[in-house]
Amino acid sequence: MKAILLTAFILFVFGTSFGQKKASTETIVIQTSAQCADCKERIENILNYTKGVKFAELDLETKKVTVKYASSKISMQEIKEVIAKIGYDADELKAKKEDVEKLPKCCQPNGHR
Repeated sequence: MKAILLTAFILFVFGTSFGQKKASTETIVIQTSAQCADCKERIENILNYTKGVKFAELDLETKKVTVKYASSKISMQEIKEVIAKIGYDADELKAKKEDVEKLPKCCQPNGHR
């Protein structure tokens, strides 16, 4: 009986640890239309609370956001769509006018003249 329980335990431990697939983590860099510290905070906060995103940081000097994400939970295109929905361009994906207009005036295009 002890041998059966020991065998079952070993099979359970090895079956669960070896049967699991590791989530693939990818890193992408996306060009945005962000302009200021408020834009940075807005983009980082929303992305960092998006399911599948592990880390997001915007470099204001280059306007590029670096995103580490679980490709099994979210795609690069979905990340770009999140950024565009906030009101910012994301590489070739342009934000819709109505989303841009929801941003504070200073964060809209040419708002920092």
